[in-house]
Amino acid sequence: MKVFISGNIAPVGIKELEENNISITQWKANRQITADELIAACQDQDALISVGPNQINAAFLEACSHLKVIALHSVGYDQVDVAAAKRLNIPIGNTPGVLSGATADTAFLLMLAVSRKAFYSHKKIIKGEWKNYEPTPELGIEVNGKTLGIFGLGKIGLEMAKKCIGAYHMPVIYHNRSRNEEAEKEIGAKYVTFEELLAQSDVLSIHTALTPETKGKFTLDVFKQMKPNSIFINTARGGIHNEKDLIQALEERIIWGAGLDVTNPEPMDKNNPLLSIESVAVLPHIGSATEETRAAMAQLIVKNILAGLKGEKLPYEVV
Repeated sequence: MKVFISGNIAPVGIKELEENNISITQWKANRQITADELIAACQDQDALISVGPNQINAAFLEACSHLKVIALHSVGYDQVDVAAAKRLNIPIGNTPGVLSGATADTAFLLMLAVSRKAFYSHKKIIKGEWKNYEPTPELGIEVNGKTLGIFGLGKIGLEMAKKCIGAYHMPVIYHNRSRNEEAEKEIGAKYVTFEELLAQSDVLSIHTALTPETKGKFTLDVFKQMKPNSIFINTARGGIHNEKDLIQALEERIIWGAGLDVTNPEPMDKNNPLLSIESVAVLPHIGSATEETRAAMAQLIVKNILAGLKGEKLPYEVV
């Protein structure tokens, strides 16, 4: 059996595939593979491990309808045409659960970095602007005891909430399509309407999937409903917030700050105004980027691939 991998995965995954006598072809160029290149590369393959923002759309799926299984190197699958995959009977798997802690760590890191203007202050050192001690300029804000709002209280959101409660005694409110009664019992989270979430959150952290309902959800009108001293955190998908509106909200002090591990588009342009705003921290989509998490993701990928090649139900199937 042959598998094409559209990028790098943890060595443990490669080793396990080879131990199962699977022939591997891997994209090695220092750039993202194009849609046409991906289709061409998969023509003589039995399976695909999709690494990065490849669009597993109807055009790709129809051109590669011979594939026995596609394994995503992610928990999100907004890039997949689910209806087309179902119609063509191509099972698609993801990597749920194992990256929750690492991604929540990133959201927590961004919250602290924004609250203390850490990235901006670090840049001042690099620019040689760290001069005399001054007690008042560019002050941050404290998060201890402040209200954490979660938009999308699933596994990652729950991990973020636990960290904020444990470290800073932050009361937690949340908004989901449906209530998470288990989380309410475990951490005392309070379900609120979307409007109440905006009005009451001191830190609003996004942990929802990118869907037609959430795409572009956070617009200028939404930011205007937030507190003027609030912090917006997005480690989910860049498409959930309108970037132009976010820039305006920050420049006009409609909200206090923002921390992003996801942008739209990705990668972000180096001249993006967000990178020069004091109370903004941006990371290059490193949510799950730890050795332990990437290894665990690779192992789930292999389980999906092996099951799919045998014609069995994928253990972590999304389609």
